[in-house]
Amino acid sequence: MALDAHYQKMRHLHLRQLFAHDSRRGERFAAEAAGIYLDYSKNHVTDETLRLLLQVAEDCGLRERIDAMFRGEKINATEQRAVLHVALRAPKDERIVVDGVDVVPAVHAVLDRMATFAQQVRDGQWRGYTGKRIRHVVSIGIGGSDLGPVMAYEALRYYSQRDMSFRFVSNVDGTDFTEATRDLDPEETLFIVCSKTFTTLETLTNAHAARTWCLHRLGDAQAVRKHFVAVSTNSEEVTKFGIDTSQMFGFWDWVGGRYSMDSAIGLSTMIAIGPENFRAMLDGFHAMDEHFRTTPFERNLPVLMGLLAVWYNNFFEAQTVAVLPYEQYLKRFPAYLQQLTMESNGKHVTLDGDRVDYQTGPVYWGEPGTNGQHSFYQLVHQGTRLIPCDFIGFCQTLNPLGHQHDLLMANLFAQTEALAFGKTLDEVKAGGTPDWLAPHRSFEGNRPTNTLLAERLTPETLGALVALYEHSVLTQGTIWNIDSFDQWGVELGKALAQRMIPELENADEPLPGHDSSTSTLIRRYRRFKAG
Repeated sequence: MALDAHYQKMRHLHLRQLFAHDSRRGERFAAEAAGIYLDYSKNHVTDETLRLLLQVAEDCGLRERIDAMFRGEKINATEQRAVLHVALRAPKDERIVVDGVDVVPAVHAVLDRMATFAQQVRDGQWRGYTGKRIRHVVSIGIGGSDLGPVMAYEALRYYSQRDMSFRFVSNVDGTDFTEATRDLDPEETLFIVCSKTFTTLETLTNAHAARTWCLHRLGDAQAVRKHFVAVSTNSEEVTKFGIDTSQMFGFWDWVGGRYSMDSAIGLSTMIAIGPENFRAMLDGFHAMDEHFRTTPFERNLPVLMGLLAVWYNNFFEAQTVAVLPYEQYLKRFPAYLQQLTMESNGKHVTLDGDRVDYQTGPVYWGEPGTNGQHSFYQLVHQGTRLIPCDFIGFCQTLNPLGHQHDLLMANLFAQTEALAFGKTLDEVKAGGTPDWLAPHRSFEGNRPTNTLLAERLTPETLGALVALYEHSVLTQGTIWNIDSFDQWGVELGKALAQRMIPELENADEPLPGHDSSTSTLIRRYRRFKAG
C-alpha cells in the first residue's frame, strides 16, 4: 500500500524540518468553513500525505456514503435505519425523503411546538399546579439524551435566561437525583423526561423518583400534567405515567441518541437560550452540513480531520485523541465527544460482519485549558505516548476581564508551538542548564496538533463545531468500513443488569449461572446492604 511506504518516510521527519522547508506551511495547511478556521499545519503531513489520504477516502467510497446519508438511505445497516440527523437542521424549503415521506415538514412541526412551549415557560405563562411560575427545569435522560443537553446548556450558558436554573439527572445512582433537586421547590420545577421508548431503565427510574418527589409536596396526581413533559414516541407509556400527550415532543428512529441534541431532546436547551438562539444553533449545524456535503475533500474540514485521525490511529499507533477547548463554557465538550466518537466507532467487525484486523476508534478525552496544563500536559509533552491534540479557541471572549483572554489564548498558541517544535538538548544547555539537568528540561517536540479557531462562541459556532465532529466520525467509520451508527456493545451489560436486580433486592433469590467472582460479589453485597 502506497500509504504504508509513505509512512516509513514520514515517521522519521520532524515538524521542525517540515516548517523549515516551507515558509508558507502555516498558511497552506489550513481550511475554513462555517466560521471555523482549521490550522492542521502542525501535523505529520505533506502534500503527498494528503494526496494519498484523499485517495484512500475516494477508494473507500466516502463520497458515495455522504450522498447516501443525505439522501436518507438506510446506511445504519445492522438496524436498517436511515441516519438523518442532518434533517433536524434542514431549512423548511429542503426536501429529504425517507420511505417515500418528506421528513422536513414533521421536523419543523416539532420545532414549532417546542418553540411555543419554551416561550411559554420562559415568559411565565406556563405555570405549575399551584399557579407559581416555573423557575427550575430538570432534564432527565441518559447517554445522548443527557450528554447533548448538558453540554449545550453549559456551552451556551452565556445566552441563557438567568432567572431560571437548569439541572440534569442521568445516573441511576440516587445521589444524582437527590443532589439535583435538594434545593428546589416542587411548585416551581418542571421535569423533562427524555426517553424515545419511555422504557429506558435508568431514565424511568429517575422519572418515577421525580414524580414521587413532586407529589409528596403537591399531593394531587393531576399535578403531573403541569410539572412533567416528555420527549418520547411512546404515547401509551407517557399517558400511563400521567403526562398529557399534548406535552409530548417526538423524534424519529433515524435520529441516533448521540446525534439528537438538536432534536426535541434539546427542549431544555431551547427553554434555556430561547427559540431564536436554538434556531441559530441549527443554522450553524446546517452550514457545516452543507460544507461537508458540497466541498471538495481537500478543503473539507470534517474530511481532513477524519483522515488525520485515521493517519495517527492506524499508522502512528496513537491510541487516544485529546480535545482541549480554551473556553470554560466548553468544559463538557470533551465528555460529549466521548460518546459521539467512541460509541460510534468503537467497533470490532466490518459492515459485512468480518472481524477487523486493524485498530478502529481511538479514545477521546480532554479538559479545558488552562486547567489541563497543570495536570496531564506533562505526559503529552514528555511522555512516551503520541497523543494528537485538538486545540479549540476563540478570538473574542464573552466575558472580558482585564487581559485574561489574551493570557488564555497566549497559552493555547504557546502549547501548540511547544508541542510541535520542542526544545533540543543543545538549546537547553545553551541557556545555562547544567549537563546533568538538561535531559530533564529538553522537549522532543514533534507532537501533532490541530487548532480550531473561531471568532467567538455563539449558538451558530457551537452547532458548526458539533457537526464538524459528527461528520469527522462518519469519515473515519467509512475508512474503517464499520457501522458508525449502531451501538450493540451496550446491550449485554443492560440485559445482565436486568437479570441481577431481583438477586440484589431479595437475599433468598438463588444465584444460578454466574461465575464465581460475580456470585461472591453479590453475596457480599447482600450481607452488607442492610448495614
